[in-house]
Amino acid sequence: MAKGFESPKFHLHVGDGFEFIKKHSGEFDVIITDSSDPVGPAESLFGDEYYMLISKALRHGGIVCSQGENPWFHADIIDKLISGCKKIFPVVDYAYTCIPTYPGGQIGFLLCSNSPDTDFRRPVISFSEKEMEEMNLRYYSPKIHSASFVLPRFVEKLLVEKSKERSSWDNGQRLNVHRFY
Repeated sequence: MAKGFESPKFHLHVGDGFEFIKKHSGEFDVIITDSSDPVGPAESLFGDEYYMLISKALRHGGIVCSQGENPWFHADIIDKLISGCKKIFPVVDYAYTCIPTYPGGQIGFLLCSNSPDTDFRRPVISFSEKEMEEMNLRYYSPKIHSASFVLPRFVEKLLVEKSKERSSWDNGQRLNVHRFY
């Protein structure tokens, strides 16, 4: 990602994301929110209102990637995020990776798309070994990409059970139960 800062296509905005996104409709292909935890000033970046604004700021086929907490410590927060986003986006998924400096050594990513054709679990581009070497990719590979969506059993079970609990209400409409693999 650090190399991406040099791209003329890249524009970094630092500031209050909630206020920024209110002013931009249909302008973005990708929105990445790397916020602090959902307490204090960053709390608004984890709510339905923020994700509704994000959905309006995306172009058709746009995607969102947001900091998704740690499944070992924040399963309830993750469940709430997924549940809220499923009401807004046709595709919602959750992945995680190892980050030694983050509490518990893992961090999750909430991924949403406004296109029902999006499949986050399959890389859009599968780089060859040569391409990965040329880009100096030390961690990423198509295999690690797909593996990021394989959740520990306790997380899968918790999220599926909570989704089933919610399916019996919601103005009489059944919510889709998303199976996490």
